[in-house]
Amino acid sequence: MLVDVRACRRCEADLPLGPNPVVRAQGSARILVIGQAPGTRVHATGIPWNDPSGDRLRDWMGVDRETFYDDSHIAIMPMGFCYPGKGKSGDLPPRTECAPLWHEKILAHLPDIALVLLIGSYAQAYYLEDSYKTLTERVRAWRDCLPRALPLVHPSPRNRLWLRKNPWFEEDVVPFLRQRVRTLLDNDSF
Repeated sequence: MLVDVRACRRCEADLPLGPNPVVRAQGSARILVIGQAPGTRVHATGIPWNDPSGDRLRDWMGVDRETFYDDSHIAIMPMGFCYPGKGKSGDLPPRTECAPLWHEKILAHLPDIALVLLIGSYAQAYYLEDSYKTLTERVRAWRDCLPRALPLVHPSPRNRLWLRKNPWFEEDVVPFLRQRVRTLLDNDSF
């Protein structure tokens, strides 16, 4: 399945750096990270979350790089699999073709997922019934999504102001996330 995803060329004409689908997963994974789309560093290396956002995400999860990139335990699938290009105030949104084309097929190969981290508004809008007006409202209602899903703000350094304005996130959500991740990883055999 992942071979097919990585060979995908559906949006090739619209991708400024060309296709380089980034996804990691094994059927034994218990945690799934669904983010937005690769940035330029991730596009160049093919390693998801290989940037300051990934450093913060790993800190929130309470895992080191080795654990995070062990795809037998943690699967990583973005909403858009390739770098979408640059916009006026950052990267463009994820390409809309990827999720409908690939997500269901990938999820069918991940039967043991117990926790899905929905990072950012694109993943949350796709996977959650959205009765909330803002990302902040959605993330603040994180308990409503449990036990399977957990909506998170994007860990980008650009969100420092959001984190300062919403201290409840690091006081309540991050400790819960660390404990849940630890419980799931402790129950797996390394």
